[in-house]
Amino acid sequence: MEVAREIAVAAAVHVRTRRPEVFGPGAPAVAVGAGDESVQTKSTPTDPVTVVDTETEELLRVLLAESRPGDPILGEEGGGATDSVDGVRWVFDPIDGTVNFLYGIPAYAISVAAQVDGVSLVGVVVDVAREQVYAAVRGHGATVTESDGSTTELVCNPVVEVSLALVATGFGYGSARRTVQGRIIGELLPLVRDIRRIGSAALDLCMVASGSVDAHFEHGLSPWDWAAGSLIAEEAGATVLVPHPNSTSSGGAVTVAVAPGIAAEFTETLRKLGALDPIPTD
Repeated sequence: MEVAREIAVAAAVHVRTRRPEVFGPGAPAVAVGAGDESVQTKSTPTDPVTVVDTETEELLRVLLAESRPGDPILGEEGGGATDSVDGVRWVFDPIDGTVNFLYGIPAYAISVAAQVDGVSLVGVVVDVAREQVYAAVRGHGATVTESDGSTTELVCNPVVEVSLALVATGFGYGSARRTVQGRIIGELLPLVRDIRRIGSAALDLCMVASGSVDAHFEHGLSPWDWAAGSLIAEEAGATVLVPHPNSTSSGGAVTVAVAPGIAAEFTETLRKLGALDPIPTD
């Protein structure tokens, strides 16, 4: 935990410093494909990666090597250990919420997890803009530390009716998956309090832990998206479902975190809507 927290906080400082340096002091939106070499695309034209993403992952790798030389790493930008490994595997998302980062929307995070046999034992998510550090060690609860250094134990909301649930979700980058996701949201919306789309799965999962939302579900997340946040939600009392830990694309499987008082009802609601089934990209 000490290592995970230290490198995640250092990475957050780097991201916070570099954004105005790369994109200017006014935090303007940047149009991908407009000749700006600081922004490239990945899976689709709507799936960006910035120079700061790649810089930050390299920083995480360098800092980790100083304390844990030789440990396998799986990172969003640099890839790495996708199969079972001996000992600890570290899972990094250098900026979860890159589109928000790109546009200057203050909802993006650093995610660092340590796993053994694909199970997260330590997770740290840093809300970069708000300077909050969410952390959990399996079996020891979850906390959030504010920018002033104060720390609070995290506990999910005591909601007991799905009709009163505030539900966070996210969408894939491919149009085929988005079409199915849109249908599911259209059918779910009348059954819950409301829907939120924050733009960072790691933060969504931490919001379940803190009670800022009551549930989160999303298809197609990769291990770096959920490895830290799902543990934080689970240690705050949430019922959690995650994809296979060794699949970087998850095959369109769903990730779910939901407050315990509505876990059974919400999961059954998702099942009836077909939302527990994988949504392929094609």
